[in-house]
Amino acid sequence: MSLINTDIKPFSATAFHKGEFIPVSNETISGKWSVFFFYPADFTFVCPTELEDLANNYEAFQKLGVEIYGVSTDTHFTHKAWHDTSEAVGKVNYPMIGDPTATLARNFEVLIEEEGLALRGTFLVNPEGKIKLYEIHDNGIGRNALELLRKVKAAQYVANHPGEVCPAKWEEGQKTLKPSLDLVGKI
Repeated sequence: MSLINTDIKPFSATAFHKGEFIPVSNETISGKWSVFFFYPADFTFVCPTELEDLANNYEAFQKLGVEIYGVSTDTHFTHKAWHDTSEAVGKVNYPMIGDPTATLARNFEVLIEEEGLALRGTFLVNPEGKIKLYEIHDNGIGRNALELLRKVKAAQYVANHPGEVCPAKWEEGQKTLKPSLDLVGKI
């Protein structure tokens, strides 16, 4: 069964954010667009490149009213240690959620049970707490923050313009489609 348009499950966790440990829960994200960005583990290889890519584009997400949450099954203490020692991860200004019990990884169905690690899963949650898009990668395949940003813009556009849809490669400002019987067979 797909997770699209399902409500996120209740959770409570601790994140490392801007030098502090902060609580994060399904209640604290309510009313905002949120991206949950799962990765396998701190102190690894592809992960810091992805977190740095998101850090370099974080301001663009913030301008859209989107909070990014990096999530791994490490603790929030490990996130702080990695942030303090990695040049790439040191650029991260978004919350890094510790999920040592794998509650979030299970809730979002990205947990590799036998390893205790998460797959590379990206989830966009709307202000009502519904999952509007997700993508799950094999752990050897890194993601692109600019493509995620494009998808977030499309999801927000569709949410704000009922009856319109965004075609392939849609970029902000481009023409959208209005599905109707008259459009069938004309694309």
